[in-house]
Amino acid sequence: MEREAGVSLIAQWMILVVFILLFSRISANMEGDALRNLRVNLQDPNNVLQSWDPTLVNPCMWLHVTCNNHNSVVRVDLGNAALSGQLVPQVGQLKNLQYLELYGNNISGPIPSDLGNLTNLVSLDLFLNSFSGPIPDTLGKLTKLSLSPTQQQ
Repeated sequence: MEREAGVSLIAQWMILVVFILLFSRISANMEGDALRNLRVNLQDPNNVLQSWDPTLVNPCMWLHVTCNNHNSVVRVDLGNAALSGQLVPQVGQLKNLQYLELYGNNISGPIPSDLGNLTNLVSLDLFLNSFSGPIPDTLGKLTKLSLSPTQQQ
């Protein structure tokens, strides 16, 4: 009886581990898809994004992308990279993103309202680009954003 209970407990733990591994892989795929969408919509004359290999499931291996210990994207740092094109709504799928640094490029078009889904964002630097249209109301949901020292003056 004890042996059967022990085997059952081991089986439950194995199922839990498999579930966690599958979930983390699905999450990495979603994040990779969102960043691949961004890459496809940006012109990159200096090949800053050349390490963003679409065959790699995990974007944590890419330059200019930082991940936490759970392989979830927490930072995208593409400031002053001479990028142009449009910011894609899929960036709003990066649920654990804390820093989105896109300043000093020539990104145009509207700011996607989906960025309002980035509720962990503490820094959103979009200055020195060519965005058009209104600032989406959804950005008001980003309560963790803080002003940089230059913005406070």
